[in-house]
Amino acid sequence: MIIPLENPVLVHEDFGKQKKTEELQLDNIIPTSKTSSDDDVFLAPEVNAFGRQFRDYADANNERQKSVEEFYKTQHTNQSLDFVKKMRHEYGKLDKMVMNIWECCELLNEVVDESDPDLDEPQIQHLLQSAEAIRKDYPDEDWLHLTALIHDLGKVLTLPQFGGLPQWAVVGDTFPVGCAFDESNIHHKYFMENPDFNNPNYNTKTGIYSEGCGLENVFMSWGHDDYMYLVAKENGSTLPSAGLFIIRYHSFYPLHKAGGYTHLLNEGDKDNLKWLHVFNKYDLYSKSKVQVDVEKVKPYYMSLIKKYFPEDLRW
Repeated sequence: MIIPLENPVLVHEDFGKQKKTEELQLDNIIPTSKTSSDDDVFLAPEVNAFGRQFRDYADANNERQKSVEEFYKTQHTNQSLDFVKKMRHEYGKLDKMVMNIWECCELLNEVVDESDPDLDEPQIQHLLQSAEAIRKDYPDEDWLHLTALIHDLGKVLTLPQFGGLPQWAVVGDTFPVGCAFDESNIHHKYFMENPDFNNPNYNTKTGIYSEGCGLENVFMSWGHDDYMYLVAKENGSTLPSAGLFIIRYHSFYPLHKAGGYTHLLNEGDKDNLKWLHVFNKYDLYSKSKVQVDVEKVKPYYMSLIKKYFPEDLRW
């Protein structure tokens, strides 16, 4: 099922004064709820918790930025089509653990995302910050609240009980493999060391794919996005297709922020991408030092978990 984007009201991204509009625009959008007043809507901050622009990779003298760049050098070198196929086969078995969604949320407290230049808080706080911001502006879209809560749960792949995968195989921006690495990818130069870079079967615009084939037919670099998508799908989640799309492609910044790889999209992808643009603003700009009271909001999210997921899941 594809959810048509008819309800959200979007406003232009203007941090001084925000103007509401009745039309969907995919560039520079800030979504707000029809039921929210101008004083209640989520306002995206201009700077992150470190006082810098969000997703700022340009400051080479900053130690955190240096580590992020080194991360992408390793990721771009190792994420080949063969590697992705191997990971999807191994983790698609879902034989690592049996637990419920909230137990996984608590496990995520042990994870730090080394690829993120904007956040060093516990991961569960980011999940709740995103979910609560969306809940405020979209009170009737409960599936979107839950999607925000669970979108990063796949990061448990870094933990020993899930195989202890290195960070480059879990986090960071995602991208298609099996076709040319688009220049919209951050730190694109490091793909030159990837074994697929000079492979004539993989280094054309479409590679092993075809125009408009649909992202469901595309191998994405392996990480927490694809893993959590597999967990949700194979355990019979009743989240709508837009929710599963957000989970699987929320780190696909080359597409939803830079506009790359659009030649691979089908019509269903284009519809769901509208919801991903809505989600992305909350995923990115809600990162802050302000802590959410976990126990206070837990009963609400437990009710959504029960609605959209079985009690215990295979991971």
